[in-house]
Amino acid sequence: MIQENLTVQTRGFSDVIDLSSYINDFLEDIDGEGILNIFVPGSTAGITTIEFEPGCIYDLKQALEKIAPEDKTYRHNERWGDGNGFSHLRSALLGPGLTAPFKDGHLLNGTWQQVVLVDSDNRARERKLILTAHLS
Repeated sequence: MIQENLTVQTRGFSDVIDLSSYINDFLEDIDGEGILNIFVPGSTAGITTIEFEPGCIYDLKQALEKIAPEDKTYRHNERWGDGNGFSHLRSALLGPGLTAPFKDGHLLNGTWQQVVLVDSDNRARERKLILTAHLS
């Protein structure tokens, strides 16, 4: 097992960050094959895959807004007063991590498939990510 922590600066409000360069840098010196786990600690960000292009990113943000709108009343906000109830729901739907196969330093993803971090919190954040490679 090989593990690395990294930090990514985000803007919040469903900011979508392409993690391809981070993943490629992490995997480039790993020979063999296995699985890679990408995990974001916390309950207001998620990891998923998407074609990282402006149209898809816009559509993803619109879908998240439709499913869990920012301006709705959330009991979480009533309890804690932090106004980020929507971000917890969006992140729960995406999930905190993703596992994908790799071989000889490359993720075995599709041509138009990028791994992304979606930070749904209601403010900019410095997000910690944990990359863990498990060799077969």
